[in-house]
Amino acid sequence: MTELRCRKPDTLEEDKGEPELQNEPEEQTTRTEEPVNTEEEGSVSIGGDGADKQQKDEGEVKEEDAPKKEEKSNIPESPVKRPKGSSASGFLQRLVRVFFGCLAAVACGMLYAAYLSAYHDRKFWFSTRQELEREITFQEGSGIYYYYYKHMLTVPSFERGFYELTLDNKTVSGQTVNAVDRLFLFPELITSFIYRITGSQDFVEPIYFYVGAVFGLQAVYVTALFVCSWVMSGTWVAGMLAVAWYVINRPDTTKVDYAIPLRDNWALPYFSCQVAALTGFLSHNISSATEMFCYLTMSATTLTFLLVWEHSHYVLFIQGLCLFLLDSFDLVPSRKMADIHKVYLSSLFLAYLFQFQNPTLLSSPLLSLLIGSVLARYFQQKMKMGPLVARVMKLFLHFHLVFTTGITFSYLVKKLLPLSESDFILKFLEVKFGLNTTTDFITNFLLCQESFQAPGQDLYLRLTQASVLPFYFLVLTVCLLSTLQTIYRRLSGQPMRTNLKLEDGRIGEQPEVIYHVFHTLLFGGLALLFDGMKYLWTPYVCMFTAFGVCSPDLWMTVFKWLKLKSIHPVVLSLILSTAVPTIIGFSLWREYCPRVLAELSDLQEFYDPDTVELISWIKSQAPVAAVFAGSPQLLGTVKLCSGSAVTSLPLYSDINLLRRTEDTYQVYAMRSAEDIYKILTSQKTNYVIIEESICNELSHNKGCRIKDLLDIANGHVVYDKGEIYSFSKHGRFCHEIKMNYSPYTNYFTRVFWNRSFHVYKVNSVISFQY
Repeated sequence: MTELRCRKPDTLEEDKGEPELQNEPEEQTTRTEEPVNTEEEGSVSIGGDGADKQQKDEGEVKEEDAPKKEEKSNIPESPVKRPKGSSASGFLQRLVRVFFGCLAAVACGMLYAAYLSAYHDRKFWFSTRQELEREITFQEGSGIYYYYYKHMLTVPSFERGFYELTLDNKTVSGQTVNAVDRLFLFPELITSFIYRITGSQDFVEPIYFYVGAVFGLQAVYVTALFVCSWVMSGTWVAGMLAVAWYVINRPDTTKVDYAIPLRDNWALPYFSCQVAALTGFLSHNISSATEMFCYLTMSATTLTFLLVWEHSHYVLFIQGLCLFLLDSFDLVPSRKMADIHKVYLSSLFLAYLFQFQNPTLLSSPLLSLLIGSVLARYFQQKMKMGPLVARVMKLFLHFHLVFTTGITFSYLVKKLLPLSESDFILKFLEVKFGLNTTTDFITNFLLCQESFQAPGQDLYLRLTQASVLPFYFLVLTVCLLSTLQTIYRRLSGQPMRTNLKLEDGRIGEQPEVIYHVFHTLLFGGLALLFDGMKYLWTPYVCMFTAFGVCSPDLWMTVFKWLKLKSIHPVVLSLILSTAVPTIIGFSLWREYCPRVLAELSDLQEFYDPDTVELISWIKSQAPVAAVFAGSPQLLGTVKLCSGSAVTSLPLYSDINLLRRTEDTYQVYAMRSAEDIYKILTSQKTNYVIIEESICNELSHNKGCRIKDLLDIANGHVVYDKGEIYSFSKHGRFCHEIKMNYSPYTNYFTRVFWNRSFHVYKVNSVISFQY
């Protein structure tokens, strides 16, 4: 009878928490199943079982009570034996499901890595190229990262190479920089170290080892998406569907096809693992050992993510906002939020140390948010108490306190540690959102980059054709409405249920689902503004949508709202959670499998003979100590293939390098030969490379051409009836210098040219020829 007294308040509390479910027909089924479940857990005695049954059947006729008492007295041995067999069989079933699920996850990752390797080889003819031609395939200036990997393999020892990178005076002319800190070269350091200690030089070429490491991380990426969708839905079919959608929408999910060494391709797999670990950590129905494993995984991947990408703390700030909303609405235990705060703070501290006291991390919005949250939690310890109106008012006060404290902390840090980057980012956002206008070249140059522009309609068309977007909106709508219901219940004082069942139909009460709702909304909002954010949003659209269509809880939530009576909602939700993904998978297989296989069989031709000719000339004719000026993307290739010093690098997060890029780009402006000569000699330039593709650029977006941006910044434009015309007393330098007349020949001498490039030597002694 003691067990009955312990369970009775819980039952009443649950009944109070969900009055709308008391009249549902399936409630009787739930109640009759409760004793069996508690017996399996070993928490109910025999007498308590009979009393519980008697309490739950008190609405029936009295004549039925006698058989039930007899049944109670006849039960003693059978219930004791059933749990052992049922628990053993249940454990075996779970073990088999986990085994096949893990096998499917690993298989999907390995197949994707093999597919990437085959596609990359077919696209660039990688295995048949010479070393120089292979290195040129690293596009968007990403080759600069591979250069440091090569450098680490050529030095006598790893320690010597690391020291040289921390005091690098052979990359940017006239500057000694810490390349490890500025370029986030930890991936190259670790990869080169592994290549050295494993003796891989006897089995595989360095470039194949490097490319294989990136493709291996992409396998980890899709495996983490698989596991994340599997954990949320309870079936590994969701993981397979998530991976299928990811591969089909590859142009919108990854940039690994054409720019392998980019920091994104190294960092995002770790972020995916961190999100998967966080998803498991937020779940209710996990053991303490699993929770500790998720916590440790989350700690390791958060730190690694911060170390390999310069924009990682901004991504974690958006994630921190999602978790801040969960905590503010009391949707996750305070203990777990405190543990997550420890992960963030410890990772930021360690990253600050490993990155040579990087001041950017001290002024990061993530740290400001954490400090504001911790202080607000300390001063508002009773925020989550009281009636609805009082809690809403406390919630607004909490928001105000957190963001005011965070902004104040960020302001003080910037005053103590002047950071020009933060002011530039604020100016950039003002122009982006139309709050201000500017003629500044760097701001307008970044706004014209494709990744900072709003995505085109073709993105949504591709997602719709792959059937992701329609199902995504369905899943998001159901989960969002259920989440809003949960938030209302929590603010009204109802407790959070941790023992949810399928028949409850409350998918919005699962903390991991609520987190992903906030996650996809915030990253989706940013993806609407910046095209580059689609690489952070689209993979989780695939994962979230796959989870939704495969989750019986989602369909059960819909049927609860519709009050379905004709068909048992539990049975129908189980049927739909199996039938819908099966139909989707079959249609995707039928339509896209031939396309994917055709990509592997199609031999593409990528060859850039002009760039190969230019690099060959530099390696054979130019002095070893020569300094080259040109566009950042080209200079990355020049540095990779020749090792020569350059005036700038393709790194758009460094304001100082961007200023040097603006100076180098002046060769495409309407400036005099003397002005260009002074600019180039101030950067210790020996050779300047003029590209025909920039000098004669034709674009539909006229205001985003390099020469147009320079004319606007230099004040060489005239506005007439809404049209922009360039005007200056000097001709455009890149055109005039090709005429080979004075004063251009006094300062510059052409030493190489082909269809795409003209290389001019900057004369050390000015010769006045007329």
